[in-house]
Amino acid sequence: MTSILGESAPQSLVKYFRWLRSYGLNDSHSGNASCRDGDVVWITPTGCCADVLTAEDLLPARIGDPPPGGASLDGALHLEVYRRVADAIAVMHSHGPCSIAMTLDGVDFRAMDFEGRHYFEHVPVLSIAQDAYVDQSPALVARALATHRIAIVRGHGVYAWGKTIDQAYKWTCSLESSARIAWLARLAGTGEPASS
Repeated sequence: MTSILGESAPQSLVKYFRWLRSYGLNDSHSGNASCRDGDVVWITPTGCCADVLTAEDLLPARIGDPPPGGASLDGALHLEVYRRVADAIAVMHSHGPCSIAMTLDGVDFRAMDFEGRHYFEHVPVLSIAQDAYVDQSPALVARALATHRIAIVRGHGVYAWGKTIDQAYKWTCSLESSARIAWLARLAGTGEPASS
């Protein structure tokens, strides 16, 4: 996969992953991302710093195999999403503060704004015990993403897939925008969804 800018898939993934950091959807070392390029899935390494990540730091993996050593803790989750969602070319995990804060109650998120309601009928919120996260999250998140563009693990963060890296990034940013609007509406006491 080469972008219209002539970037390789790993180069594009790094660019978008850095944007998640730049725009406050991850801190310096949180979140992870991957993209599929033919038979190869490129995954961010565990504990990587988005500010200095390069395409050469990404790790190659294959769907159906275990993630390579040094891959993100969510490596198995990413590979399971690609296995279940044939159209997925990219998967992003972010820690958008409004998205997390607005779903700490464990209730599925329903956007109040027009754009959010256009993109997401509702966003499933999954409750996974912290001590069971590594074992349970691949199947639970992949199952949710098989029928939704985006899902949230309560108290942890957002997972989005796209048919392109740009689309996975777009869903992530759009959800955070909708969550921020919902937060502000709650503070303003105007928390009723917009009518269709």
